Amino acid sequence: MKKTAILIGAGQRGVIYAGFALSHPDELEIVGVAEADPTRREQARKKFNLSPEVCLDTWEDVFKREKWADAVLICTQDTMHFEPVMAAIRQGYDILLEKPISPSETECIEIAKAAEEAGIKGMVCHVLRYTPFFSQVKKLIESGAIGNVVTFVHNENVGDTHHAHSFTRGHWRNTKESSPMILAKSCHDLDIMQWLVGRKCVALQSFGSLTFFNERNKPAEAPPRCTDGCTAECPYDARKLYLRSQNGWFRSVAAGYQNPTDADVEQALKTGPYGRCVFQCDNDVVDHQTVNMLFEDGITAVFSMSSFTPDISRSFKIMGTKGQIKAHTYEKTIHLTDFTIREEREIPIETAEGGHDGGDIGIMKSFCAYLRGEVSGSQVSEIRISAENHRLCFKAEESRINGGKLITL
Repeated sequence: MKKTAILIGAGQRGVIYAGFALSHPDELEIVGVAEADPTRREQARKKFNLSPEVCLDTWEDVFKREKWADAVLICTQDTMHFEPVMAAIRQGYDILLEKPISPSETECIEIAKAAEEAGIKGMVCHVLRYTPFFSQVKKLIESGAIGNVVTFVHNENVGDTHHAHSFTRGHWRNTKESSPMILAKSCHDLDIMQWLVGRKCVALQSFGSLTFFNERNKPAEAPPRCTDGCTAECPYDARKLYLRSQNGWFRSVAAGYQNPTDADVEQALKTGPYGRCVFQCDNDVVDHQTVNMLFEDGITAVFSMSSFTPDISRSFKIMGTKGQIKAHTYEKTIHLTDFTIREEREIPIETAEGGHDGGDIGIMKSFCAYLRGEVSGSQVSEIRISAENHRLCFKAEESRINGGKLITL
């Protein structure tokens, strides 16, 4: 049975999730949108063929009406999740919520509790779980292919230009305005690690800092904006990243809407945040961080996030009593070693449709199946489960701020 949904927040991520309805009209229909930016609102209206009366200015307008859809897709900025989520719960909407749940640990707990008490079906967008790649890794572990997991080493390769774009100039640059890097970017990874291990984390400690993208590393000749005639040889020159680049995502985010012209991008760089020198922004989130974790049954794990990589990817080794899994998301191949026969087997992963290696479409398929009652909350990234995994992020940040203090969970 097809489900209906209202999109709240028609930015990049929101439009991608809602776009599932266009390719799978038998599963989902977008019946309304709430977006403060008039350009994005109009683009969403046209994209989903909506009438003007269901294209609203604010999330509050959605809940002024009697419930008029099965679900809401809440894809506002991190600090703007709590109030619309709670309003949706009160009116009985099922929810797909962009990660993180909230930059506040207290709000995460409150949302999870309210959803459970109201019987709401809610999922958080941990898209990695829904990729063919990580789904295969999960199956291998559950099959006993490597015996009992003993050690897990996981690297998140953020990418230097991605960090400059999103976490130095962009929406997630400042902890007070969004959330710490470990939550904004790496809640995916701590969620996937706990999901793959299948045990609770009982203790952790963390180290990290903002080492490079700061005033100390500013070239002497660099003006506040790249467009002010900067002559420094810099890989993060906004004119290179946005004007001379064919990266459509970068260009659209910089301009604030889809498919901007060169003139639109150039004007945005002169006046908006994406034209600023990366060494002269109001950013404070870390550019590298490590978390050491102890899970139940003595399982040890290390998570390392670094922005100083040429690519955006994940790489890891999961070591067990009978074998090892080694993989890199760029390779699209999982390397499985069996200790008994001392052989390594390559397991290829087919290229998946859609963004995040198939995770964007995968999560929407799972969300619709969840709404139809075909899968249970324990089989998806349900809000209560996600809130528990978010706790690792909050405690890791607490440890980092306190010089790597060991925290027992």
